[in-house]
Amino acid sequence: MTIAPTIEADPRHASDHRSLDRAARRLLVTNWRVRATVPATKLYPHQWSWDSAFIAIGLRHLSPTRAQQELESLFGAQWRDGRVPHIVFDPDVPRDAYFPGPGFWRSGSSNAAAVPTSGIVQPPAHALATWATYRADPAVAHLRGFLPRMYPRLVHWHHYLLTRRDLGGAGLASIVHPWESGMDNSPAWDAALSRIDPVSPGSFTRRDLAHAPAAERPTDLDYGRYIRLASDYRDARYADSPSVHAFAIEDPLYNALLIAGEHALANIAAAIGRDPAPHRATADRLTATLVSRLYDPAAEMFFPRDVHTGELVRSWSITGLMPMIVPGLPVARELVDTALGDRFRLRDACPLPSYDLTAPDHAPGQYWRGPGWVNTSWLFWHGLRLHGETALADDLRERLLHRVLKTGFREYVDPLTGAGHGSDGFSWTAALALDLIRAA
Repeated sequence: MTIAPTIEADPRHASDHRSLDRAARRLLVTNWRVRATVPATKLYPHQWSWDSAFIAIGLRHLSPTRAQQELESLFGAQWRDGRVPHIVFDPDVPRDAYFPGPGFWRSGSSNAAAVPTSGIVQPPAHALATWATYRADPAVAHLRGFLPRMYPRLVHWHHYLLTRRDLGGAGLASIVHPWESGMDNSPAWDAALSRIDPVSPGSFTRRDLAHAPAAERPTDLDYGRYIRLASDYRDARYADSPSVHAFAIEDPLYNALLIAGEHALANIAAAIGRDPAPHRATADRLTATLVSRLYDPAAEMFFPRDVHTGELVRSWSITGLMPMIVPGLPVARELVDTALGDRFRLRDACPLPSYDLTAPDHAPGQYWRGPGWVNTSWLFWHGLRLHGETALADDLRERLLHRVLKTGFREYVDPLTGAGHGSDGFSWTAALALDLIRAA
């Protein structure tokens, strides 16, 4: 059952916030499964990595203990090499409920708990979420030993990204599959994917099309390439090197979250009596590299870099605005100017479009090829506040709440019309609405 608000009044009114707050809480309770939250009951019936980070950020307002458990559950499936898998499979869910399922990935005993997982990863939003969750109720966190348990696991996770995933040799982490970006079907990945020989559509059975219209999802050709990349990685026993990964991209969003996470790790280290200086030094080094390697001053935009060609991928995806979350970013004002322009229309598009509104292939209802997602808008809102753009941040917050109030907790939304797409009852939409309500 989908629980969504129906009130359509101005969300500036406290009564409307209360209605949205109650609906968001109900949805998060509905989607809770013992120790973690599913992103959506039908389409995504397991635990997803960066979903859990955003869910914890909102869940801390409902139950700080549950928010801590959300992250602890995810890191309980951390691999011995430090990676945090993008899916932790629920053994109580039928093995064929989602494809590719645990039988495809063959993760075996890669993690100490021997929990079935995928073998790829997702954006590292977890340190940011851990610090936010701790701050919601430090007393409860102290009693549960939350930070001392999470800190070494987060350090191990970041170390994996900073070493095994430095495929370009410049210090930035690389994604090796479009699913790792969190923005699976973005046009930013089209050129690199075009070099991949897809597996035959007849060799797999998609489960997503049973729960969402085909027009809103990746094509069979896309899926064939996704499966080729994943199966090649699996068959290489999840080794990381440019020779293994036919797809290798230095992504601005991914590295921006890694940098923000290092700043969060510095705060966590200080809170538990450890030295925060190494984390701040890493963050400073990564920030300088991010700007020198992925920023185009003429475009006032960050672009992904294809490791195999060495070229920037000049696709105007929202990933290029996401370094706004980096503390002390020297080009934050330039990113605001880009967001205010016709490509993203910060003042009236809501949520921010995932892809250039002026592009001829902009598709407002197709997965990451145009529609807006609350999580990327939440990140940009967070960045606006971080860099002193208070008026723009407040305006974006009010419009996001108004959009969710009218549309419900949809997975993604047409940024201009507000038409809802993808799954309904989507957990991070509800969780981040809770956080935005409390940011007043």
